[in-house]
Amino acid sequence: MTTEVKLRLAARALGRAGLAHAYGHCSMRLSADEFLVCAPVPMGQVPPGAAGTVVPVQGPLPDGVLGEVRIHQQLYRARPEAGGITRSMPPKIMALSTLGRVPQMRHGMGAYFRAGMALWDSPLLIRDDARAEALAAQMAGMRAGVMRGNGLVTVGESIEEAVVLAWYAEDAARIELEVLASGQEGVLVSAEEAALRDTWGGRIMDRMWDYLTFGDPEG
Repeated sequence: MTTEVKLRLAARALGRAGLAHAYGHCSMRLSADEFLVCAPVPMGQVPPGAAGTVVPVQGPLPDGVLGEVRIHQQLYRARPEAGGITRSMPPKIMALSTLGRVPQMRHGMGAYFRAGMALWDSPLLIRDDARAEALAAQMAGMRAGVMRGNGLVTVGESIEEAVVLAWYAEDAARIELEVLASGQEGVLVSAEEAALRDTWGGRIMDRMWDYLTFGDPEG
């Protein structure tokens, strides 16, 4: 499967899963110096064959690339391990963020965020390099950053991992909201449990990727 096809699968998966609507984008690293970002259309509506755009890790964004793609640019610059990034608008993450909260580790999928989730305390769009760099710095060592009232960013070693992490983050937010609504404190996953649960062994990531991309026209 080519890089272009895989990126289109990722974009449509985020849309089908309800993690993105009109807004959002995803990308894959091509090299130390470049990455590929999906077409600037609603991710669930990226048509088969639609070309992405190659973006430099250093320097201005190419014409036609959405302004917040500089978030990807700064993360790739700061995170050499990053192979894929998603920028999405999951509804439960969005709702929880307006309480000034990010999900706590309450279930197995939450353990993948045992380093925490950054909370960027602003609903404004990040369309300048300084704020994109600051968000990347706040996310240091973390797989996810939540922007108050403005969505989610996930970083993975591959685009598959970044997409799966976006789904996991939204599921963690669903549970967090349900626990808050119950009025109970609930039980958290311990650091020791999380260290053991944070694994991709047994095709854990692959099975979720297969689930999210099932039925894709290019799959």
